[in-house]
Amino acid sequence: MPAGSILVADDDAAIRTVLNQALSRAGYEVRSTSNAATLWRWVSQGDGDLVITDVVMPDENAFDLLPRIKKLRPQLPVIIMSAQNTFMTAVRASERGAYEYLPKRSISRNSSASWAALCRSRRNARVPPPRRKTSTPSRSSAARRRCRRSIAYSLV
Repeated sequence: MPAGSILVADDDAAIRTVLNQALSRAGYEVRSTSNAATLWRWVSQGDGDLVITDVVMPDENAFDLLPRIKKLRPQLPVIIMSAQNTFMTAVRASERGAYEYLPKRSISRNSSASWAALCRSRRNARVPPPRRKTSTPSRSSAARRRCRRSIAYSLV
């Protein structure tokens, strides 16, 4: 019996293969796609316990898709990954409601145990409730904390 279902969306076949192999070995059911339309269909059908998606895909940007996912399934954790490992990408992911931001360079064949541990911890962790509207400084501070945490993960 699978430990959970993970939806992976990335236009890079190599990244999809690495994630699929690593997460499948860890006992997860993995469904992979190269486009945002298929990911949206799966999410809207109620599939998946966790989403791992690239920012840039051929048909839609994950930053545009993320608010729709959060509106439909606010408790579904979404991990955003990007090859554009910049501070602003991490902040934007956090502001749009991503549960976590990870740079793509952290993905390799040698990191299968790390990905499995990450997914286990995300699945077992209490997912924070949807954010309430707050003033800009508070939202900005939360975004900075998440960004610092993401940068720290990328340095480990």
